[in-house]
Amino acid sequence: MRDVGAGFGYLIQGQRWVARHGKQYGFGLLPGLITLVLYAAALVTLALYGEDFVTWSTPFADDWSSPWPGLFRGFLTAVLFALALLLAVLTFTAVTLLVGQPFYESLSEKVDRDVSPDGTAPESGLPLWRELWISARDSLRILVRAAVWGVLLFALGFLPFIGQTVVPVIGFFVTGFFLTEELTAVALQRRGVDLRDRLTLLRSRKTLVWGFGTPLGLAFLVPFVAVFLMPGAVAGATLMARDLLDEETDEPDDDHDGHDNHDGHDNHGGHDNHDDHEQRAAA
Repeated sequence: MRDVGAGFGYLIQGQRWVARHGKQYGFGLLPGLITLVLYAAALVTLALYGEDFVTWSTPFADDWSSPWPGLFRGFLTAVLFALALLLAVLTFTAVTLLVGQPFYESLSEKVDRDVSPDGTAPESGLPLWRELWISARDSLRILVRAAVWGVLLFALGFLPFIGQTVVPVIGFFVTGFFLTEELTAVALQRRGVDLRDRLTLLRSRKTLVWGFGTPLGLAFLVPFVAVFLMPGAVAGATLMARDLLDEETDEPDDDHDGHDNHDGHDNHGGHDNHDDHEQRAAA
């Protein structure tokens, strides 16, 4: 259970980091806003025409006695929209990260420099087009896995009682896992960790992953919240990636200049230690 709290802590730390770095936060909002407009249009279209689609795809219910056709199709329409929301939450992160690859890559690097003891950040050394290709390819693979889970959970949703209680809970945990994979990929891909190794790494710390991704997935269900949380989610995922790889991490700086003040911080620490030694000698 300690890892659950640690995962949630990284989510909060990421939001606090972008709150202290307004410029990075502002740039990080742009990809989310673009993706939000596209997804809102798709969901509105589904809400308007989803019932017609279900009616068209279930002609066998036309001969049923009233009120069963309406109840059956209404239930399928609700399930279809719920599944669309689940997939929207999963794919929103992937699409937003793809659209905002340069923005989030820069943000993640700044977080690394801020918390790294030597003020440096790992670099992939790959050209932008290559990074975009790898990101798109890996995101597609993740979305296929998420879609398989979505279909499975959709089918299990028809089970009495379990489908209305257990299945939604499992769905949120699955969503949290895949959300975390997409977000940590920004930092881990820059370190040369491929998709298979990333999944292995995340599976080894499932409770940490769930503590980070599950509450984020729940928050993403609230309209517009995903846009404002995305920059902080990328920052928090970078901090968590450092934990997963056992990299040494300092506390984030409270000022806006980040790593530029590491030397000043170290000098103050040096004076404090010198004074402590003098006091002990005098004693």
